[in-house]
Amino acid sequence: MKLLSQDAVLMCKHVTGLVGIVPTQDWVTVEGRLFLVDDNPENRLIVGCPNYGVTIKPCVKTLAVQEGYSGFLRVDGRRICLDTVTGLTDGTPPGMVKYEVRSPGQQLVESDV
Repeated sequence: MKLLSQDAVLMCKHVTGLVGIVPTQDWVTVEGRLFLVDDNPENRLIVGCPNYGVTIKPCVKTLAVQEGYSGFLRVDGRRICLDTVTGLTDGTPPGMVKYEVRSPGQQLVESDV
């Protein structure tokens, strides 16, 4: 599993909804790019979700991460995000639409846990 950098690409399952990533730690980098830690992918804006209509709400925000934080690696006590990060969005149908990693943003650093 790759560790996520600030260049990671996360999207809603509607394919074009892009999650805005903002790193919150500035201690650990790879090639000058910051690693993401918990809770970086949570409560982030999603732009470009094509899922909309009269009774359909597009994905506009990420909810809590359901899985994908390292059980071992931490930065300043916060778990590092892995390329297995996934969670729900606030889009319709409620409790069904997930966001996921499309690219970890770096290819050098991996973890088994």
